[in-house]
Amino acid sequence: MNHTLGALEELILLLVLREKESYGAELVKLYIDHMKKEITLPAVVMVLKRLEKKGMLRSKVGEPSQKRGGRRKVLYEATELGYRTAKEVMEAKMQIWNRVPKFS
Repeated sequence: MNHTLGALEELILLLVLREKESYGAELVKLYIDHMKKEITLPAVVMVLKRLEKKGMLRSKVGEPSQKRGGRRKVLYEATELGYRTAKEVMEAKMQIWNRVPKFS
């Protein structure tokens, strides 16, 4: 595994993988629902851009919508590298976790 990810990068990447294609505001809601913690849209967007720069996500601009006042959403989807990296990270964590002795 050559690619390192921070904890927030891992979580955001997993959420993008789960949704197949998503955008910042949707990821904020998903993060809050799953983690039971607050996060801001700028924080999520910063992580999305970092993951895209690392080659783990790609973005495209969606169609303008009336609901957004004619603005377009930036949609993100994982790349093959993003999928492989997330898989390797999760497998490594599970190998370590499986060796943690049970707490009594």
